[in-house]
Amino acid sequence: MTALMPEEIVFDENQDDAVYLSKAMRITIGAFVVLPLLAVAAAIPVAWGGWVSWLDISLAIGLWALTALGITIGYHRFFTHGSFKANRGVKVALAICGSLAIEGSLDQWVADHRKHHKFSDEVGDPHSPWRFGTSRKAIARGLLYSHVGWLFESDNTGIDKYAPDIAADKDLNWMSKHFSIFVIASLLIPGILGGLITWSWMGALTAFFWAGLVRIAFVHHVTWSINSICHVFGNRPFTSRDLSSNVAWLAIPSMGESWHNLHHVDPTSARHGVLKGQIDVSAGIIKGMEKTGLATDVRWPRPERLAKKLKDPKDRFRIRGYRGE
Repeated sequence: MTALMPEEIVFDENQDDAVYLSKAMRITIGAFVVLPLLAVAAAIPVAWGGWVSWLDISLAIGLWALTALGITIGYHRFFTHGSFKANRGVKVALAICGSLAIEGSLDQWVADHRKHHKFSDEVGDPHSPWRFGTSRKAIARGLLYSHVGWLFESDNTGIDKYAPDIAADKDLNWMSKHFSIFVIASLLIPGILGGLITWSWMGALTAFFWAGLVRIAFVHHVTWSINSICHVFGNRPFTSRDLSSNVAWLAIPSMGESWHNLHHVDPTSARHGVLKGQIDVSAGIIKGMEKTGLATDVRWPRPERLAKKLKDPKDRFRIRGYRGE
């Protein structure tokens, strides 16, 4: 898989809507980036030493699915893009699940992502991998920046400008302001469950390691791969104004988010994997939520409209539900 290079992109560091990010906050972010990653590095010797059980694996998979979907269905498709509507109970549940992923408070996440769409791969994009140029060295530097480097920038996207709806919602504003509660809960829940089920300190410790630290790292880096990998590698069947691309091998780990090219063509769509064979777990769950009344006014893609966006007209028959000539 090779990098798909643009003609020319020039970035400017000046931001007129940024909010200062304190040094203490950057250190905190660093801790939540580095510590789970260190756990991943230690995972093989820990597993080799026998410090992993089926309970650890089950808890890790369960909490991964819960928090990853909290990001893909909740933070992303529901709160950022309004792909569907839901009642207060569903809204709060999605916000909790997304917050437990420890990718930042809901209001800041939404603000960053909306700004990304507004300036995607252009001046103002918070995390484009193309900001340093198009040489191999520049792309490598850009990939690192778009993956994790941008998190440490001293300027933060303004919530009042990009996420005023989140700030105005009492439930969501409270959860955003008290994000630290969810950070602590996400770290403690695996150990508490492991300890109670096995009734041992070792069970608590291994569950904390696998279903806590390793799980958090996995969720983080899959999400960040959409920012980095899915704007450099892959394919672009749809015509978009940016360099968003599809990366098939990330589809299942990302719950369908890696069908990124279509997402930037039709951001409010509840389904990202619109071509036949493109697995989109998040869209499947939203479909189930719609059938049970948990989701309403779902914005499903319009096949005939998307067909006009394809680079190769012959691909129109690959669009799910296409009935055109």
